[in-house]
Amino acid sequence: MTMNRPLNRRTVLKSAGVSIALPLLESMKAAWGAEQGLAPQRSIFVCTALGLHPKSLWPQTEGTEYELTPYLEILKAHRQDFTLFSGLQHEDQTGRQPHDSEMTFLTSARKPGMGGFRNTISIDQLAANQVGDATRFPSITLGTMKTQSQSYTSGGVMIPAQISPAKLFAQMFLEGKPMEIRDEKRKLSDGKSILDGLSSQAKKLRRRGSAGDNHLLDDYFDSIRVAEENILTAEGWIDRPKPTVDASRPTDIPNPADIIGRLELMMNLVPLIIQTDSSRIVTIMVQDHFVVPAIDGVTGNHHNLSHHGQDPAKIEQLKRIESEIVQCFGSLLGQMKSRSETDGSLLDHTSILFGSNLGNANAHHANNLPILLAGGGFDHGRYIATRKGTPLCNLFLTMLDRMGLEVDEFGQSSGTLSWESA
Repeated sequence: MTMNRPLNRRTVLKSAGVSIALPLLESMKAAWGAEQGLAPQRSIFVCTALGLHPKSLWPQTEGTEYELTPYLEILKAHRQDFTLFSGLQHEDQTGRQPHDSEMTFLTSARKPGMGGFRNTISIDQLAANQVGDATRFPSITLGTMKTQSQSYTSGGVMIPAQISPAKLFAQMFLEGKPMEIRDEKRKLSDGKSILDGLSSQAKKLRRRGSAGDNHLLDDYFDSIRVAEENILTAEGWIDRPKPTVDASRPTDIPNPADIIGRLELMMNLVPLIIQTDSSRIVTIMVQDHFVVPAIDGVTGNHHNLSHHGQDPAKIEQLKRIESEIVQCFGSLLGQMKSRSETDGSLLDHTSILFGSNLGNANAHHANNLPILLAGGGFDHGRYIATRKGTPLCNLFLTMLDRMGLEVDEFGQSSGTLSWESA
């Protein structure tokens, strides 16, 4: 079944200066529904940056009758809630450093880290730009260890990840004291006036700058524009009460070796973010913690174990780590399924992509990426082996389509990815 792109309700026919508004068509209902009180569609992107052991993931049988591999066995309770894809990738992902493809998992920019490299906008930020101020936070970017993220502005500027679940919970769900709110308003006002002045000065410099200077200034302008938009959005929401949730503020885990505990805290916040419509775009990066994980039976550094060299003992330890990460993904699916809203569950209205920027971490290969897509109201329950080299961006476009966003192309896309009739 080929999916039709939802039309915006404001779509008109234009010719020779005459505009005629269209009636409400079937293909407009996805975009129109959110305005009528129906549950909006959302997108979540989760990347485990050190990959997934291929032999523990990929089944031999395609379609709905695929056999359960060790990692898929962990997710068997959610078998009808996700689709597994092979063959998806971004082209030209060999960078200056072996793990530079981390930077481009959500952008697909070519040759990451090489001389002259400039990243492009990430899919989450493209979506956030269209969602705009419909939610208190256009997007939420999370990391398990450090502020490195996979979210980039249109100028290629990385958006730092939030790594404290406690601070994020307070920011989203706890009301500040009156004095704190006044201070926040003052900071926003000061920040806006400073940016206005800097923008004016920078434009004068641009008229006198060289081509190289102006290239840098373009990035600078983009950063200013994003900051200004964030300030305007924050100003519009600061006087509105924050949503109340039936949950306690989490306590941060300082131990970097507790990879799974830290990931679980982040995953547990996602249903709260989605259910309160605090944001419709969330990214989570499961990062290299540079330590021996606090997991029974594991004595090696996660990064080193991912480069196992086919050593059975190292592979066994790696599988213990990755099995716990997959279990966290399964827990997120369970929480999203258990919470109901208009016309279904949170999962029915949320597309969750789980995968990695590395198809084979042992060899640093960034092809045939492990990708699972859950929820979103898609027809799931199968393993789809796409043509080798199919753009992952095609699946990104499909996710934006499901959100009702009008995006014709992104990154290396060649069209949307349709599979539901397979």
